[in-house]
Amino acid sequence: MSQESGMLMISSNDTSVDNSSAFLRAGRRINFYKAVVIRSTLVHFKQLKLFELYILNMLARFLILGCILATVSATVKLRELYSWNVLDWNYPDLYSKQRDLESGALNPKNALPVGIERWRNKLFVSVPRWFPGIPATLNYISLDAPYEPSPKLTPYPSFKDNELGNCETGLTTVYRIKADKCDRLWVLDVGTYGYDSNVTNVCPYALSVYDLHTNQRLRRYVFRSEDIVPTTFIANIALDEGDTCEDYFAYFSDELGYGLITYSWQQNKSWRFSHGFFQPDPLVGDFNIAGMNFQWFSEGIFGISASPKGPDGYRTLYFSPITSNTEFAVSTRILRDETKVKGSYKDFKVIGSRGPDTHTTAKVVDDTGVQLYNLIDQNAIGCWNTQLPMKPQNTAVVDRDDVSMIFPCDVKVDGGRNVWVISDRMSIFLESELDYSDINFRIFTANFDDLVRGTVCEPTISTYQQPNYPNSIPLYKNFPSSTPRVLTGFTSPLGSVGPQKFINDANPTFINYNVQQRQPYVFPTAKSLSTARNPWWTTNNYSY
Repeated sequence: MSQESGMLMISSNDTSVDNSSAFLRAGRRINFYKAVVIRSTLVHFKQLKLFELYILNMLARFLILGCILATVSATVKLRELYSWNVLDWNYPDLYSKQRDLESGALNPKNALPVGIERWRNKLFVSVPRWFPGIPATLNYISLDAPYEPSPKLTPYPSFKDNELGNCETGLTTVYRIKADKCDRLWVLDVGTYGYDSNVTNVCPYALSVYDLHTNQRLRRYVFRSEDIVPTTFIANIALDEGDTCEDYFAYFSDELGYGLITYSWQQNKSWRFSHGFFQPDPLVGDFNIAGMNFQWFSEGIFGISASPKGPDGYRTLYFSPITSNTEFAVSTRILRDETKVKGSYKDFKVIGSRGPDTHTTAKVVDDTGVQLYNLIDQNAIGCWNTQLPMKPQNTAVVDRDDVSMIFPCDVKVDGGRNVWVISDRMSIFLESELDYSDINFRIFTANFDDLVRGTVCEPTISTYQQPNYPNSIPLYKNFPSSTPRVLTGFTSPLGSVGPQKFINDANPTFINYNVQQRQPYVFPTAKSLSTARNPWWTTNNYSY
C-alpha cells in the first residue's frame, strides 16, 4: 500500500509537474499569440493609417482637379465638337472614290472649310473650289448619326448637284450659307473656280434656295449684269426676315467690287448699292495671324449681319470691310427700297471702332441685339451689345485659343440659341502651307447666353430696342488705348472640354461622347492621269 501510495504519490507529483509545465508552455503560447496579435494589430493600424492618409491625399487631389475643371468650364466656353487633319467625303462606294482620286477630282489637301450653318439635324459646311480636287462645295454633317470626331462630309443635296461647271443644276463654289425660319437654305454660288489671279468665272453669280424638308431646289436666281462689276467677289449673305415667308430679303457683300446687293424674294429681283464705307481702310492693311505677317490692302465689305426688328418694323444691317477696324450700319428700310440706290449716301452710318487688331470676316446678331464676331488677328470670338456705343470699352473677347482657334472663319447662331464656330487656319493655307500631321480644322459650339455671361455684352433688356445712330461720328478718331475686355483664363491647361453636341433646337441639351483615339491620316495615292489635256474649266467660258 505504502509503496503503492508512494508510487501513487510520486505518480501524482509527476502529474503535477507535467501539468505545471503544460501551463507554463500554454502561458508562453498565449503570450506569444498575444504578442503576435498585438504586433499584427499595430501593423494593421499603421497600414490603416497609411491607407487613410492615401485616401485623404487622393481626395485632396480630386478636390484640386475639381476646382480646375470648374475654372475651365467657367472660362473655356466654346467646346470642340469636330476636328480634322484633312477633310474627306462620304462616297457611295470605294470604286467611286478611287475613280475621283485617279482623275484628280478628289485631292484632300486642297480642301478648306470656310462656312457653316446649322438646321435641325444637319450641320452644313462649305468648301470653295480654290484648287482642284473638291468633289462637293456644299456639304453637311448629320448630327444624329453615330458620333465621329472627324466625320466625312456628305454632299448636299448630292454629288450630282455639286457638279463643277454645271451652271443650271450644279454648284461650283459656295462660301457662306444661311437657313431661314421657313426651313429654306439660301446658298450663294459665286460660280468661280481657282484662287487669286487664277480665278475663272465658270458660271454666273447665282442664288439657289432649297427646301430643307425635301432637299429640292425651290429657286435659282442669276444676278443681273448691273449688280456685277469687273472686280466683283461676293462671298457673304445676310437675311432680312419679314412677317411671312414671301416677305424675305437677302443682302450680299461684294468684297472686291465694294458693293452691297439687295435681293427681294417676293419681287425676285436684285439691285446694287455703292458707298465709300464699303472700301478698305488703307491704314490697317497689315495682318499678323499665327506668327505670320502679310498685307491685305484690297479687301472691302465682307462681314454683314441684320439686327432684330426695331419699333419701326425694320432691321439694322451692320457691316465692315475686312481691312478695317470700324463698324458701319444702314437701316433695311433703305436697302429694301430700290429707289434709294441713288441719294442715300447719308443714310449709311459710322458706328464706331472696335479698336486695334480687330479685323473681322463674320458676324451675327441675336434676338437680344448682341453681336458676335470673329477676330482673326486674335484667334478669338468677340462680342458687342448693340444697345451700347461701339468702342473698345464696350466690347469683349468671349473665348480665345492661340492653337485651336487660328483664323475663326465663320460664326453662326441657330434657332436654339446655340453658337457655332469654325476655325480653319486660312491664312496659313493661302499664304504658306498646312501641316497635315496636325489638326487644322475645328468646329466649336456653345450656348449663346453662356458665352456672353459676365461680359459687358450681356444683355440687360429682354426686348430689343433699335439704336438711333447719329451722322456725326468721325471715321478716324483717337480712341482710348484701352484694349477689349478679355475674360481671364481663356486657355485650358486640360485641352478640349468636349466633344459634345446639341440634339434639340427648342430645348438644347448636350450628349457626351467618349473621346476616341485619333489616328494619323494617310493620304491615298492617286495615279497619274493618262491624258495631258488641260481641264476644261481652266478656260473662261462665261462672261457677263
